Amino acid sequence: MLVGSISKISGPVIVARNLAGSKMYDMVSVGDEELRGEIIRLDGDEAVVQLYEDSTGLTVGDRVSNSEMPLSIELGPGLISSIYDGIQRPLPMLYVKSGDFISRGISVPGLDRQKKWEFKAAAKAGDTVAAGDVIGTVQEFHIEHRVMVPPGVSGTIKEIRSGYFTVEDTVCTMGDGREIKLIQRWPVRKGRPYKKKLDSSLPLITGQRVFDLMFPVTKGGTAMIPGGFGTGKTVSEQTLAKWSDARIIVYIGCGERGNEMTDVLTEFPELVDPRTKLPLIQRTIMIANTSNMPVAAREASIYTGITMAEYFRDMGYDVALMADSTSRWGEALREVSGRLEEMPGEEGYPAYLPARLAAFYERAGRTMCLGSDSRIGSVTVVGAVSPPGGDFSEPITQNTLRIVGTFWALDTSLAYRRHFPSVNWIKSYSLYLDAVQDWYRNSVSPEWRDLRNKTMYLLQKEVELQEIVQLVGPDALPEGEKAILEVTRMLREDFLQQSAYSDTDSFCPLEKQFWMLKAIISFHEHAARAIDRGVSLKQIMGLPLKSEIGRMKDLQDVAKIKGIIQDVEKNISALEVEK
Repeated sequence: MLVGSISKISGPVIVARNLAGSKMYDMVSVGDEELRGEIIRLDGDEAVVQLYEDSTGLTVGDRVSNSEMPLSIELGPGLISSIYDGIQRPLPMLYVKSGDFISRGISVPGLDRQKKWEFKAAAKAGDTVAAGDVIGTVQEFHIEHRVMVPPGVSGTIKEIRSGYFTVEDTVCTMGDGREIKLIQRWPVRKGRPYKKKLDSSLPLITGQRVFDLMFPVTKGGTAMIPGGFGTGKTVSEQTLAKWSDARIIVYIGCGERGNEMTDVLTEFPELVDPRTKLPLIQRTIMIANTSNMPVAAREASIYTGITMAEYFRDMGYDVALMADSTSRWGEALREVSGRLEEMPGEEGYPAYLPARLAAFYERAGRTMCLGSDSRIGSVTVVGAVSPPGGDFSEPITQNTLRIVGTFWALDTSLAYRRHFPSVNWIKSYSLYLDAVQDWYRNSVSPEWRDLRNKTMYLLQKEVELQEIVQLVGPDALPEGEKAILEVTRMLREDFLQQSAYSDTDSFCPLEKQFWMLKAIISFHEHAARAIDRGVSLKQIMGLPLKSEIGRMKDLQDVAKIKGIIQDVEKNISALEVEK
């Protein structure tokens, strides 16, 4: 172990001398309290250390010990339903040790060392295995936790046994004497290996109409949710975490307010997954790094979360990672960069901000996992961005925009009108439309793409018509264009708007989404045809159809929505006959 001493202190950044031979990102312990940190710059025998904790009380000359290992986290049974801080310390254990406020220098293992898990061997002595092969399983709630041969290990199994073990017990011994335990350790800044990265054509189904039908993201894709204060970024990410059809959810509260994280921590254990009818917490891992926690741990929390996501991806599961928000992560980079006296880039952010963002988002993807079998897993990354004042031209928004495939732009004016999710349908886009088209055609309807294109045309046409209305008033518009304004109002209020707090509308199945949209577009097409034949818009809007369409979101039976479409055709056709 290398031992040096502090020569300079600048907030959470210290300079230590006599550490020649150290490597970048080595973990160190500092002072009598053994505060944890990592090396972020080397210059001769001096090392610049970024502390994960408050440096108050440290003095020049205090001891600095280098572990000669990078920041690594523990992977194994016990991750699911756990709540960690940014460097994988379980918050319940920290509370037991230090009470409401976390004391400095506390070291708690990421996985419980006392609990015994039932391991069921899937391999036998004499089998030849390679890195990534599943040698057994542990049942963790309703998730089959697959125990894999660690990367870099292969050979013939000498001994393997089923039974009850702690995470540190040896369950398998290889012919060369190497032991495999239920626990693995992995450096967080290094992506876990895989055989091959695949193109993804499977959408991540979220139960949110504006996301699923209008601006989809694939499993293994990337998305961003930028928006100003109060636009609903956190609620949108929490909604995605609750209802998306990923098998595992990793939710990172990176620099968020404590009350928001408290809401998440108290709400998730009470929520029920609409697909499995089991508590949502039983497929969720939470990382809570609130805004009053040390800034360096905030930067590490993103890497901690995505490493956990990759671990479950390697088992062959679809994982969704919610990072709320990457702006706070960027601010942590800026603060540390400033203390390092690095040349600032745009708005004071370090020049390497785009590279760091790209390196993080590129760890998403759908992959063929290591191992002899053909497991396929995915990590989908959804990052919230909090641009100051809602300014989308600021560096983090712009640099993230160049990387991600789906852009869900939240709009302050929509949020003030209580339209949630407040996704601006004109600014938002998805680059995955062609990729998921075949899946939607086979699993939902061949009409999906055409229906979506018609919807986008109407919404864009509404913007043009609103400009005319503001100049000359609505009476100057012909009947057909007035009908477009009425239909787009229905699209906005009865389809795109969705309540996260409604029992029936918080999660909308894909089939219901499609038929709801078809009902509104069908209304428009029949109304436009009737107006061309002389029927007045007033007559059409006087039909009870409009209120029936408005109640669709409260219906659970899709057959009733199909009945509304039939009523649209019948009633509007009857007006044409009367005419």
